[in-house]
Amino acid sequence: MTPLRQGGIAAVTFAQGLALVPPLAVVLANEGAPQIALLLTALIAALFWEGLFTVLRKKPVTANGLTTALIAAILVPADLPLWQLAVALSLGVILAELIFGGRGFGFLSPATVSLALLLFSFPQTVLRPITPDLALATLPGALLLLAFGLLSWRAAASFIAALFAFIALTGGPLDPAATLTAISFALIFLICDPFAAATTNPGRWLYGALAGGLALVFAGGTIPPMAALISAALFAGIVAPLIDHLVVLADAERRRRRLG
Repeated sequence: MTPLRQGGIAAVTFAQGLALVPPLAVVLANEGAPQIALLLTALIAALFWEGLFTVLRKKPVTANGLTTALIAAILVPADLPLWQLAVALSLGVILAELIFGGRGFGFLSPATVSLALLLFSFPQTVLRPITPDLALATLPGALLLLAFGLLSWRAAASFIAALFAFIALTGGPLDPAATLTAISFALIFLICDPFAAATTNPGRWLYGALAGGLALVFAGGTIPPMAALISAALFAGIVAPLIDHLVVLADAERRRRRLG
């Protein structure tokens, strides 16, 4: 991904952080002190490594790790050992973001990578399911991100369409309200992450459809729904640069044929 200006990245972080406040408030109100401890651990782990890397590179210290910490704090269960969260977040932030130069230079969501590492390393972990109150709290943030152009409606619409189409084709039970509730948070903050999703308009349609198909495939196994969504976000994010590259090549070929 082409690096964004630091001011632009800071604005994205601020908007995403603001969008995460309502769902975070719901989780903290429901879980209380244990979730507050997890939130503080997530903030310390994410911001420590970001601060260390920026100091070593002699760049201005940023707070881009804030959104990664908030997403993790919302999804992890209240009984998760603090050290497991710290390890997963440390590795996720470093491997998905900091080794590439920071936010805007990599191609994967550090929150997605952190949660995937948590699930792979500690398979007994069961992430928080998205309840109706949490899904409702996600809606204002989704509208905010959509208004600021930080949420691709093409990727989101394609994901939902592909998911419902695959469910209908396989003959599975279809409950639109329950399905949209279950996918809401992961769709908005992980799959449609502006730094991890495809960036070309045709690529966004393909990316969303791929993520939707992968989510259903993973959910058809033995892993919980939230883990299936995280796995889909991770693998779709890995393929997103290739999707954009193929779209650019196809566009160049069309221009070449038209112009002779």
